Amino acid sequence: MSEAARTGAGRHLPYEVKHVDDVEWETIRWPGETGKMLFHPRPERPTEPNAGILRLEPGAHHPIHNHDFAQVWYVLKGEFRIDGHLCTPGAMLFHPDPHFEGAFSTETGGEILIVQYPGPTTKGLPIYNGRFNMKVRKPLHEERTDL
Repeated sequence: MSEAARTGAGRHLPYEVKHVDDVEWETIRWPGETGKMLFHPRPERPTEPNAGILRLEPGAHHPIHNHDFAQVWYVLKGEFRIDGHLCTPGAMLFHPDPHFEGAFSTETGGEILIVQYPGPTTKGLPIYNGRFNMKVRKPLHEERTDL
């Protein structure tokens, strides 16, 4: 393959590979949730998505709340009740922009692959700092949950 074909004649960037085992679990803002975000927005790369695995302990939950970005979830392990709908392994959820996340809970715990990306219509950006890398989780009543 020619150098021009390999690099897209200088217009395209190469893909990146990260492995979930190379990232530590971090505290997420909702009770019973930790995550390994393999990719996330940074000042030098603001449109990089939040992409990684959420691990939820039995009893994990969050209230209904809203976002201006878009996201996709794929249930890997466990059962999750989302707005009264039971989501089991193999279920994929699409949240357009803007969207609300319905009331969420799990009795089994489990894991969900998530990808949050800039809203195509709202231009709302996913947030990593202060949501996916908390040192100490705030009390639930201090989290923004308005619609």
